[in-house]
Amino acid sequence: MNKTVIATRNMGSSRHRPVIALAPMVLVVCLVLDAAGAAAAAADTPSKSTSTVDFSHMTLEELTSIEISSVSKRVERLIDAAASIYVITSEDIRRSGATSIPELLRLAPNLQVARVDTSQYAISARGFNSTTANKLLVLIDGRSVYTPLFSGVFWDVQDTMVEDIERIEVISGPGGTLWGANAVNGVINIITKHTRNTIGGLLSVGTGNDEHGAAIRYGGKFGEDTSYRFYAKGFDRDDTLIASGASAQNSSKKVQVGFRLDWGKGDNTFLLQGDAYDGSTDQISFDDKSISGAHLLGLWNRALTDNSSIQIQAYYDQTRRDYPGTFAEVLDTYDIEMQHRFSPSERHDIVWGGGYRYSRDDVTNGTGLAFLPANRDLTLANVFIQDDITLTEQLKLTLGTKLEYNNYTGLENQPNVRLAWKPGDQTLLWSAISRAVRTPSRLDRELFFPGSPPFVLAGGPNFQSEKLTAYEIGYRNQPSSRASFSISAFYNVYDELRSLEPIGGGAFVIGNMMAGNTYGIETWGSYGINDWWQLKAGYTYLKKNLHLKPGSGDLSGVRGAGNDPDHQFSVRSMMRLAQKVDLDFALRSVDNLPNPAVPGYVVLDGRLGWKISEDAELSLSAFNLLDKRHPEFGTLPMRSEIGRTLYVKILWNF
Repeated sequence: MNKTVIATRNMGSSRHRPVIALAPMVLVVCLVLDAAGAAAAAADTPSKSTSTVDFSHMTLEELTSIEISSVSKRVERLIDAAASIYVITSEDIRRSGATSIPELLRLAPNLQVARVDTSQYAISARGFNSTTANKLLVLIDGRSVYTPLFSGVFWDVQDTMVEDIERIEVISGPGGTLWGANAVNGVINIITKHTRNTIGGLLSVGTGNDEHGAAIRYGGKFGEDTSYRFYAKGFDRDDTLIASGASAQNSSKKVQVGFRLDWGKGDNTFLLQGDAYDGSTDQISFDDKSISGAHLLGLWNRALTDNSSIQIQAYYDQTRRDYPGTFAEVLDTYDIEMQHRFSPSERHDIVWGGGYRYSRDDVTNGTGLAFLPANRDLTLANVFIQDDITLTEQLKLTLGTKLEYNNYTGLENQPNVRLAWKPGDQTLLWSAISRAVRTPSRLDRELFFPGSPPFVLAGGPNFQSEKLTAYEIGYRNQPSSRASFSISAFYNVYDELRSLEPIGGGAFVIGNMMAGNTYGIETWGSYGINDWWQLKAGYTYLKKNLHLKPGSGDLSGVRGAGNDPDHQFSVRSMMRLAQKVDLDFALRSVDNLPNPAVPGYVVLDGRLGWKISEDAELSLSAFNLLDKRHPEFGTLPMRSEIGRTLYVKILWNF
């Protein structure tokens, strides 16, 4: 075991250190970019732009025609997508006032989003929510941010400038055929803007009673075919409070820099993108937790003919985290994927491809828990094929499957059948039957507690993939130019779910002795009252019927299968009071969580935005207006409560 791999980093005791440290970084970036911009100016004088599409002036009919790519790995209209998908647009993002990706995800009514503390979130779709939720696949510009440690996402390191996000496509339901293992209950695809739409400079500065942040971005062009941007950002978040009013001592801070380069000539395009970050989170009993990492991604698209194209993507990702008193980890990931789309006839649109991922996971174990072996080489290989078959002008059948190999269970098969009927241009009725799996993680197979024998808890050497068979039906319609809505129902059958099985002597092993079903409804819609006032609403209902299999001795019952509300409701009001003034409100109601018990709550957020000039905007955002503070997730006595906050932000284009 190499304990020198990770060194504990202390970013200092000052809460504002990241934002202060950002200043010289920003100065260097600006000097470099000024020189680059001057060199490029002779070839082309860039014009300012902040978005690919101006969503604020789009009609509902145009909004339902937004092009998406997450459902079938090809560009299609939202109204044509045969899945339960919600799109968070760049206009939704701007008017939300949110400063982080997890907070932006609250805008999607088909997600369960709960803030745990300053830096941690529990996020899932269709249930099984926890801080280590493991049935949701998350992508940022095509890069999977999955960790093999627990088959989930570390939300504290998923970040970029929110002003650079083009849209977030949120699919609830299986996506294993196209996206692979762990796309069991949903897929989140975060897509950033093309650099040709972020030309010029943007400075963002914000402060409030809970958070302080700053970010700067500069974009330019080299000739007609190449554009770029660089950015740097930092934030500092204060401690949350517990029920007694005492500090939870969990303040967090992080700085991040990144770039994107787009080159395109005709049907031949290339993207190069990368980020690096460093941050820390306070702990009560030990030194600060530290996180850092970097990645580099390349994506090449080439149209071969009018009906054929190829895409190749590769990336390298390294994450480091050190939790003094618990464990430390360095994860290196190398990933390459290829897909080919072609139409052998007018009735068939086929996409096929494959990929290979190699991960090297090095853990420095503590006395409290251990991953054994400490160092692990993991591989993931797959091939997939899907055919969209046009049966009639109104009826389309989709057939597909993915074969995926992993180190623990070998080959897994994830088929998918979908049928879509379009009786009219703005109406879609669809149904689907899918199989998806959640493959074992290191936590399932290799976690031991305590860190040395005798072990009270041991990973299951024979732990198998968790399995889902999903049945879905949905309806999407735009009855008028001012109204649109979507409704879907699902029935999910799960098997081989994780359980804790006694093995004698007070010890337990991780097993697959839980099964059951869930069912529910997801619905949302928009209504434009007039040209300056729009309402959006959403509701989800979830019912879980899980049980332990005969022979199981799990003493905790089904409590380990996540903590989920039965009901969620949200409504948003978006008003343009004047040509330069926006007033927005969002009301969310979340049902109580059963185990551990967390009371239900109702939250009202608001934002007032003022376009001071063509290049500057000032906004005031207020969150949790209805109560002083409330818990959203976790257990007593150290459960964090989320308080009322204000945030003032200024955006300046230069």
